[in-house]
Amino acid sequence: MARSSRAGRLAPPSWLTAGLRPHPAPIPWAAVARAAVALSAPLAVGLATGRPEYGALASMGALSGVIGDTADAYRMRVYNIAVPQLFGAVGVMLGTLVYGEGWLAVVVLTLIALVSGMISSIGAVASVSGLLLLLNAVVGAGLPMPAPWWKPPLLLLLGGLVVLGLTLFAWPLRGGVPERAAVADTYRTVADFLRAAGTPAHDERRLAVTQSLNRSYDLLLALRTRRHGRSPGLTRLLAQLNAVIPVVEAASAAKLRPAATLGPLPDAYPAAALALADTVERGHPGEPHALDLPRPTGPSERAIDQALRYAANVAGEPAPDPFGGADRLGRPAALGVRARRTARAALLSGASWRYGLRLAVCIGLAQTLVSVIAVPRSYWVALTVTFVMKPDFGSVFSRAVLRAFGTAVGLLIAIPVLAEVPRGWWDVPTIALLGMLIPAFSAKGYAFQTAAITPVILLLSDLLNHQGSRLVAPRLYDSLIGCAVSLIAGYLLWLESWHTRIGDRLADAAADTAAYVSLAFAPEPGRDDAARLRHRRRLYRDLTAVRSEFQRALTEPPPTGARAAAWWPLVIAVERIVEATTATRVRIDHGVDPPPAAEVAAITRELDELAAALRAGATDPASPGAPASSGVPAPADGDGEGEVLAPLRHEVRAARAIAAPGPH
Repeated sequence: MARSSRAGRLAPPSWLTAGLRPHPAPIPWAAVARAAVALSAPLAVGLATGRPEYGALASMGALSGVIGDTADAYRMRVYNIAVPQLFGAVGVMLGTLVYGEGWLAVVVLTLIALVSGMISSIGAVASVSGLLLLLNAVVGAGLPMPAPWWKPPLLLLLGGLVVLGLTLFAWPLRGGVPERAAVADTYRTVADFLRAAGTPAHDERRLAVTQSLNRSYDLLLALRTRRHGRSPGLTRLLAQLNAVIPVVEAASAAKLRPAATLGPLPDAYPAAALALADTVERGHPGEPHALDLPRPTGPSERAIDQALRYAANVAGEPAPDPFGGADRLGRPAALGVRARRTARAALLSGASWRYGLRLAVCIGLAQTLVSVIAVPRSYWVALTVTFVMKPDFGSVFSRAVLRAFGTAVGLLIAIPVLAEVPRGWWDVPTIALLGMLIPAFSAKGYAFQTAAITPVILLLSDLLNHQGSRLVAPRLYDSLIGCAVSLIAGYLLWLESWHTRIGDRLADAAADTAAYVSLAFAPEPGRDDAARLRHRRRLYRDLTAVRSEFQRALTEPPPTGARAAAWWPLVIAVERIVEATTATRVRIDHGVDPPPAAEVAAITRELDELAAALRAGATDPASPGAPASSGVPAPADGDGEGEVLAPLRHEVRAARAIAAPGPH
């Protein structure tokens, strides 16, 4: 027993090792095959033409495309691959122009880092674009490139085009399949949610539904043009996705059934959702489904029955009228309007400037350091800083640890390759085999992705500078220096206060929840259901972002990780308040008497007070063991009897109890 206790004390803490556990994700075999061809084909062409350095540069461009090919829909793949490649080409061009220019290169790379950091806050594609802008600028400024200046960017673009061509090869045959699969997956997730109603798995399934809806709406709304009627298939998918929202709301109401009937719903409900998922995925609607559903016995069952039948009618419509129905969840603004909003947000956002300056300081410090101290092939230091300093991809602290670990493993793979594989045509099958590891390992986590990318970059770099296995030791030193710079200048010196990072976000979520409660229980003449739905979707998205920030914080050392664990129940409590509000609204719509306005105002006031306390820093969850809301909220005395707001009031009071000041 003593030996076991001693071993437990010697084990590394969980916040240090969390990222070293592989994710249980399937291997994307199609991406594995594309990576092998895309990385090896340009190199083979370069060797065949007697220009291996040209082939190496084109393969570097293909590497960027392989890393950025993360979308499912073909249209989104065009953006995800092509747009970052253009930024990467600009980056290598600027880097090439300042190669060997000393302090001018330091200044230029620092300014590029500022721009890269600021545009990274715009969105996922912009983040990858900013990453490639800076990465390729660092490579161009640190490695000798073929002359004239326009050749390196052109070769990188050609490599990216190879990936894009391979990715879009099946578009004529599989156009629309990823979009239909995403919406069908949402229906299947809703079926699981219906199956979990009234069971301890309810909250977990609700989170899965939120994440699936986010993915599907992101995919479809990004594709919708200014006139969404131009694409009947896209219009149909949006209508089918909108139609599942009432089913989700009704499933939330199912856990408020009376205690005598609380438990799993009849199997016919999730079976109907699965049948609709199959219809959506086939993409060949016909007659509306004749659902075989049990006779509803209360408001919750009536809501589910009505929502499923409506979804069945929408799924069976051959071509929904793109202009006939209300767009309950909102259409995206015109492209020009969105571009102006994005530019204004990037230029005026404090978070955008803060991250841009943070990245610029780290890159400037790294470049200054290697300019003053003799570091062989010093560009790798700035490369490491660029990869680590991506807080939208994860915690800076955890990424620095994982980067060091992944680089060390990647170097172990690279040593025999650089030492034993002769340069020339043997590089082609070698780069193909190593390239196959990138998509396979990327699905398992950041450390594994780093381990796969490192030997590929080293082999391609060796074709440009011919250092062989002598590259290995300097690369490890450079990576450790880059990780140290990131931890000191990018993490320890920029520690944001807890309330700036988390408290303010939770406060905003609590205030938005108060507004949602007001919208949900507004009197009939002035109630705007479309506005309520849009507000709820936006609120769930914001809570998803808060969850992501918490998950990053949980991987950091104390006190940040410990505080994140203590505050975590409050995040869950706010999510449950939103769901209880939705569930209560559904019950009212199906026969339960509406609550008095004074009761709604009292709950709204409590939520506003919670938001104000969070924003002022006057709350402090007692500990990870603080009282949290129960697995199922206190139900009404009957489905349609008792105080209709009792479950909602229970959740609000649970949230306030969690946030009450207490000792840590």
